Amino acid sequence: MADERRHSGFKDRTRLSTARQRLLETVAPHDRTEQLPLRMADGRAVGTTVTADDPVPGYDRAAMDGYAVRAADTFGADRHAPALLEPVPRTAGVDPGAASRVHTGSELPDGADAVVKIEQVDDKAEQVAVRQPVAAGENVGETGEDVAAGQPLYEPGHRLRPSDLGLLRSVGRWEVEVYEQPTVGVIPTGEELVEADPEPGEVIETNGLTVARQVTRWGGEATYRNIVTDDESALRAAIQRDLTKDIIVTTGGSSVGQRDLLPEVIDDLGELLVHGVGIKPGHPVGFGVVESTPVIMLPGYPVSCLVGAVQLLRPALKRMGHLPIDPLPSRAATLARKLPSEPGTRTFARVAVDHEDGELIATPTRTGGAGVLSSVALTDGWVVVPEDREGYAAGDRVAVEDWEAKS
Repeated sequence: MADERRHSGFKDRTRLSTARQRLLETVAPHDRTEQLPLRMADGRAVGTTVTADDPVPGYDRAAMDGYAVRAADTFGADRHAPALLEPVPRTAGVDPGAASRVHTGSELPDGADAVVKIEQVDDKAEQVAVRQPVAAGENVGETGEDVAAGQPLYEPGHRLRPSDLGLLRSVGRWEVEVYEQPTVGVIPTGEELVEADPEPGEVIETNGLTVARQVTRWGGEATYRNIVTDDESALRAAIQRDLTKDIIVTTGGSSVGQRDLLPEVIDDLGELLVHGVGIKPGHPVGFGVVESTPVIMLPGYPVSCLVGAVQLLRPALKRMGHLPIDPLPSRAATLARKLPSEPGTRTFARVAVDHEDGELIATPTRTGGAGVLSSVALTDGWVVVPEDREGYAAGDRVAVEDWEAKS
């Protein structure tokens, strides 16, 4: 198989949508959950149906500053003939003919059923003069008006936001059950890689670091492994070591050269499902399954690695962790110049975005240069050119995707 693959290269490349769908079919959402304090649950997926333990508010409360009264005592009141009521402490309750000073959020005193706004009374004298009538329930927040006790709040898979955490705390919760984050073994490969101080012919390892940090942003728990050299036995051992993870991702060694051993190693240990995808940069990406664990091979060139991670690892990780596979955030911009593309290949063209006269202008920087890491780190996003287009013309409106968004 190895000689045949190296001889034929990537003549037949799988369409990206097909590859992604096939990968997602191999990824089953796990069922592990854990209890987390609310302060640690931001961005996590709810693991069970969540209902309100307590109502919000937990008591009838004043919705305005003013006086709590019995509504019947104010009927017929106006500016010329105000209703005169006796001021009493809130703790005493409100009997007929009485009024009690309250503030927004105060518990409504016993006996009261409405609140008169402070601007509608004159309380400078010994009595409270109400100049406008109120109806029962007016300016009152009833028990459970916001959330009723037992009300369903969130279903499994809902991604918690800060406002959700506030709501959960308001109904009496300190913890919430969430799905555990999927575990990912990140294995950088390549005999040319070093951690630091490269000699001629050596390269500092960056792909594994980048992918591990992206895994964290996408809701996973990454284990960033040491560099594994281009040796079949070493690669086999590295993959077998991480079969306890939910997903394995390798960087480097995925193409068709003499040192690209991973496709054969994966196929020997399990089954290689896709090798070679119609994207630029990044076509040497591939994936397989070893003992039910998905193994995603990302190319060694940094930009190709990033494109493959965003397009394949990100959706697989989110599906595994019960998170929605949302599209990347994007913003509309006008192309400053022509953006060519190869028909039949989905191109990810890096662009710089500038503001000109209140409009966003996207200037293409590179469509090639898969090994130029600065072409992504120092630009503002990429424009995706679909397979059925030969590019975009200058002046076209395009979507600039933010591949580093924390989502």
